[in-house]
This record gives sequence, C-alpha cells and structure tokens, in this order.
Amino acid sequence: MHIVNINDQIAIGGNKRFTLLAGPCAIENREMAIYTARTLKQVCEQLGINLVFKASYDKANRSSVGSSRGVGMEKGLDILQEIKESLQLPIVTDVHETWQCQRVAQVADILQIPAFLSRQTDLLIAAAETGRCVNVKKGQFMAPWDMQNVVKKIESTGNRGILLTERGTSFGYNNLIVDMTGLVEMRQLGYPIVFDATHSVQKPSGQGTSTGGNRNMVPYLLRAALAVGVDALFLEVHPNPEIAISDGPNQLYLSNIENILQQAIAIDDLLHSLNTKDNNQPIEIK
Repeated sequence: MHIVNINDQIAIGGNKRFTLLAGPCAIENREMAIYTARTLKQVCEQLGINLVFKASYDKANRSSVGSSRGVGMEKGLDILQEIKESLQLPIVTDVHETWQCQRVAQVADILQIPAFLSRQTDLLIAAAETGRCVNVKKGQFMAPWDMQNVVKKIESTGNRGILLTERGTSFGYNNLIVDMTGLVEMRQLGYPIVFDATHSVQKPSGQGTSTGGNRNMVPYLLRAALAVGVDALFLEVHPNPEIAISDGPNQLYLSNIENILQQAIAIDDLLHSLNTKDNNQPIEIK
C-alpha cells in the first residue's frame, strides 16, 4: 500500500495509529474555527494522534437555496492559513470547481473532493495537478470497486498522494448505510482508507429543507470501521452542533471528542498489535 505524506511530520498508511481529519463542517466565523482547532490539537497531542484540521469555506451542496453556505473562499482561506501557521496544523478543505484548486492548494495540504463530485474528471485532475494530496469521498451512489476509475484519473497526472473515503451508501430515501466490506474492497486499490463516521449517519434532506442525522450512532460505526482496519478517521466536530449552520444533527460535540477518541485508540491499538503481515488479508486468530 502507498504511504501518503501529508507534510514532513504526518504520513497516512502503514501499520500505525490512525490519523484524524476533524473540525467543524463549515467555517462560521474566525473565533469558532480557531477555538475548535486549538481544542482538537490539545486533545490529539495528549492522546498521541496526528491531526489534520478540516473546515469548509463554502458549503456548495445544500438542501435548500436559502441555507447558509459559510464565509466564502477568500475569508475562509485566510482563517485556515491563520490556523495552519499559529497552531502548526495541516489543513484539509473541499474544492467544488476546477478554478478553485490552485488557489486552495496555496493553503490546504489536502484537497478534498465531495462525494457528489467524486466522478467529475476535470475536478479530479485539476486537484491532482496541484501536487497536493487528494482525498476523494466515495459517492453515495458508487460501489467500492468503482473507485478504481477515480484512482486512475488522479494517477494519470503522476500524483500518488491519494486518500479514499467511505461516507455511506444511499439506502432508499433519505437514508445511508455503511457496508464494512467496502472498506476492504477499496483497500485493494492500494491507497489509504479514511472512514467518515459523521457523514455516514446523515439523513440526506431528511428534514425537508436540511439534512438530518443521528450523531449517537457515530461511535458504533467508528468502532466497527477501526476493527476492520482504516488509516484515518474523518469527524466533523462543533462546540455546539445544535446551532451549527450545516450538518448539525450529525456533528459531534467538541466536549465529547476526547472520550470517543480514547475508545478509538483502544480498538486501533488492538488491531495493530496482531501484527498482520498483510493488512489486505483476513486475520488469523489462534
């Protein structure tokens, strides 16, 4: 499997503790974003987890035309740059259109392709051509093995800094499920796998003009994914999800993150202690 270097300190992949990609769904204001980043950094340093801070400057895919989209690209990137420099944290954020990629790559260490855009060839190639790591969220409408075509598009540019994210699959109307065998299937493609536990509990458009969700299910799915084996976790975290402008029902309370991560470490460490020769093969229990 490829090991993907995010910066000089953080590499994702291999038989090591998971990396955490975490932060609020949207940048609502400078103060909240910096407070969340600082708190996450403190928790992760105490627990020995590598952290990449995540927040979106623009939520382009909203259920309603009247939904708030965030602070916009230039202001959002200024805030992310401040977090990157003041807290010494790498950054991951979404890109939605090809023209955004070069500008966002000046700040972000990872360019993230939203699930609904995961098959957009021009966007994938534009993101890859920046030379930054590209994290592609598997579309809710895609089978795990369909991601091989996504990988080939990015590889066509010579970029091998690829992360593949599972975030749930459409199951009827306004509902998602997670097929844990899909994590194994995607790993066969040779790149690190990320599990997005918070988007996997969404209820898309479940509240009519906004997306619903059930954050109480996040710890259970997270434990299951770690037991199967993933290289990174993606979690959206907010100081007060009840007033979040986006994805409130599935975002985790910042105050609960330490306990959730402690449980995650226990499962991750147990899996790695088995010292399997090949993470793609079934574990033999004797």
